[in-house]
Amino acid sequence: MARYTLCVTPHDQYAARQAVRESRVAALQRRSNRLSAVRLSLGALALAMAWMAWYAHWFTPAWIALPVLAFAAAVAAHVLAEHRLAHASRQVDFYRRGLARLEERWAGTGNRGTLFEDDQHLYASDLDVFGEGSLFELLCAARTPMGARKLADWLLAPADLAEIQRRHREIADLAPRLDQRERIASVAVDGTAAANPRALLEWSRERNDLEHPAVRWLAAGLPAALLAALICAFSLGLWAPAIALILLEWGTLYRFRAAIGRINTAVTGAYDAGGLRTLAELLRHIEHEAFDSPSLRTLQGTLSANGRPASAALNRLAWIASVAEASLGSTFVRWFLNVPLLLPLQTARSVERWRRDHAPHVEGWLEATARFEALSSIAQYRHEHPDDPFPELLATPTFEAYGLGHPLLPENRCVRNDLALSKATPVVLVSGSNMSGKSTLLRAVGLNVVLAMAGAPVRARTLRLSIMTVGASIRVSDSLREGQSRFYAEILRLRRILSIPETGTPLLFLLDELLQGTNSNDRRIGAEGLLRTLIGLGSLGLATTHDLALTEMPGLAGRARNVHFGETIEAGQMHFDFTLREGVATRSNGLELMRALGLRV
Repeated sequence: MARYTLCVTPHDQYAARQAVRESRVAALQRRSNRLSAVRLSLGALALAMAWMAWYAHWFTPAWIALPVLAFAAAVAAHVLAEHRLAHASRQVDFYRRGLARLEERWAGTGNRGTLFEDDQHLYASDLDVFGEGSLFELLCAARTPMGARKLADWLLAPADLAEIQRRHREIADLAPRLDQRERIASVAVDGTAAANPRALLEWSRERNDLEHPAVRWLAAGLPAALLAALICAFSLGLWAPAIALILLEWGTLYRFRAAIGRINTAVTGAYDAGGLRTLAELLRHIEHEAFDSPSLRTLQGTLSANGRPASAALNRLAWIASVAEASLGSTFVRWFLNVPLLLPLQTARSVERWRRDHAPHVEGWLEATARFEALSSIAQYRHEHPDDPFPELLATPTFEAYGLGHPLLPENRCVRNDLALSKATPVVLVSGSNMSGKSTLLRAVGLNVVLAMAGAPVRARTLRLSIMTVGASIRVSDSLREGQSRFYAEILRLRRILSIPETGTPLLFLLDELLQGTNSNDRRIGAEGLLRTLIGLGSLGLATTHDLALTEMPGLAGRARNVHFGETIEAGQMHFDFTLREGVATRSNGLELMRALGLRV
């Protein structure tokens, strides 16, 4: 594949391509409108000529064939134009969505990943991994449910070092391939659009019931014999053999009705024909790309079976599924074709032949599709944020960031800070007043670790870190339904966080306003004991507080570093610069904030 050098910004690139495709949409729309007018005119002409021929007797009815044929050609041309118009419109939408992301207008417009939300997860809700304006919504470009699920899985758990390095190479290969992402985004999402991959996988593992040689001979022989009998009936007037064969065919369908119904209903329930064609088209774009990454070429090599591309095999299954749908749902097919052609039996046997030849490969195809879509989602982010680097991965417990920013904040509002955690100084205590940026810092750290552990670029100038998982206690609240206070809910969360290092997984903890639901004395003693325990387990992390008593813990001397956020007050207005400073915060803005809101204190 020819590589390009990025000499323009992604925004300029998207805007230029969108303008070209919008021009094509306008031209195709004009063509569609003209063809629609031609269809209408030819239809009216055909009706007028029919009246002239049959009622006015101006000419022979054979002349009506001319406008009818012209009308059919106009219909075909109009359908093709509409198809091309829809394809071009999807291309415009691809760049429109890209510009919305680059212009920070993307929140609420994409896949929010609500299916993957889990309130019990140890960081997903705290860090806005899913939901409106979430990390998942920013990243996800998957067209299939398995691709979205794969991306969600990557964001919910860290990969190992070798897998992350593999993803780096694959994403670096995919990031410049804008044309391929445009082609994939332009694929029509038809029918259920591969809405039930689990059902397809389960269907592919079912046993075949119609492989007995007798069934094969009946399926092939009875329709052929009926055709011969019908020829004999029309030529010699002998209808008894044809009637007998039709009855025999009806009996054959009745004998195997249970197996036929189970097979045909299963394939149409697993995927409809439109969904299969969508999946096949996605796979075709993967199969035909010339990748540089060896692992991507290996993934590409899994998309075949018995010398046939997966896309071709799935297109054939889509055709079989469409026939099965017709045999089940079309009145004409049920009354006039099902029995003479043994159509339900033919489709069921075609399904079983397909399953026999391709079933062992279906799981690999779905997995390859899911992985490619997850990689392509991150590659799109990489392309749109060329200044965001891949992190450097280390063996020893470390988190060392320079110019760290929040990935979900607009660049013009994102204040970057430096932060370091290591075995020597495993804890950073962040003090500061309300709204000064403490929680935002925790989320910035957590989301960048999530990105790093998924193999994605990070929002920092440089980031060096070890493999770790995040445990967060930021967005913890009471639960009336479960009878839990905020403090009790926090204790339960902290107990689960403490269990992470016991599994052997290094932990990065993010604790916001630690133990704020209890009195100051218990809070100080509990916080110090908890942090000592976490340090003893080899964990790194941050804890925020506006209780300055927590910044002086004798038991953490030499192991914890104090930093703070500050603010200035000018003419009664508070101003925050969200810049991290060394030491403990020296002032609080609680009273000023209450007075600014009109409370007499």
